[in-house]
Amino acid sequence: MELDLNNIPQHVAVIMDGNGRWAKDQGQMRIYGHMNGVESVRETLKCATELGVKYLTLYAFSTENWNRPKDEVEALMSLLVDTIIQELDELNDNSVRLLAIGDLESLPASCQDALKQGIEKTKNNDSITLILALSYSARWELVNGMKKIAAEVEAGNLKVADISAEHISSSLTTAGIPDPELLIRTSGEQRISNFLLWQIAYAELYFSPVHWPDFRKEHFKEALLEYQKRERRFGKVSEQIRTH
Repeated sequence: MELDLNNIPQHVAVIMDGNGRWAKDQGQMRIYGHMNGVESVRETLKCATELGVKYLTLYAFSTENWNRPKDEVEALMSLLVDTIIQELDELNDNSVRLLAIGDLESLPASCQDALKQGIEKTKNNDSITLILALSYSARWELVNGMKKIAAEVEAGNLKVADISAEHISSSLTTAGIPDPELLIRTSGEQRISNFLLWQIAYAELYFSPVHWPDFRKEHFKEALLEYQKRERRFGKVSEQIRTH
C-alpha cells in the first residue's frame, strides 16, 4: 500500500523510547543508546520533511527524567548541546525551523545558549518546524497555563465565564502550533507518559515495537500508513464523516 500524499498529518509527535534498553541489549551504557538515537532523529526528520509534515515534536527530556542518575543526565545535556551545534548547518540547508517547549529555564546554561542560538539561526526556515520537548511534562504545562489564566482573571482582564478551550490552548507552550494528528511511541510501551495531554485529545496513537535507535524511515512510513487506514470521527459517526 502506497502513502496518500494528500492525507499526510500536518503535525506528528514522537515519544522516543527504548534508548536505554537498546544499549543494554548491546552490552553498553545507556548514553550509548541516546547517542545512536541521534541518527534516528535525522532519519525521521528527513522523512517527515520529504513527505510534507509541517511540525515534528520530539519528546527529548521529561521533567521526570531529572530523577535519573546524575551522570546520565549530564551526558544527555552534553549530547543535546553538541548535537544542536553540529546539526545547525544541516537544519538550515533543509530549511528546518527549530523550536523548544518545556521548562527551559531549568536546563543548564549551556543548553539554553545552544537552543537560543539554534532557534535564532533557523527562525526564517519554513519547510518544517522541529519542536524539542525538553524538561517538559504536560501537567507542568497545564499548571503553568492555569496560572497565566488566573493572573488574567486577577488583573481584571478576563472573566471566569469567558474562559474557553481556546484560552487554555493559547496559555500552553504550544500556543500557535496546530495539535498533533498522530502520536508515535517507540519500543512497544503503550502509554502517554505525561506528554501533550491537552494537545493529543483527538490524535491517533501508534505504538511501534522498535526501539528508538533502530527507528528508520520505513518505520515512520509504517506509522503514517496506519494513520491513513483510520477514520477520524471527532465524536461523530461514520456516516456523518463520509457525507462531508
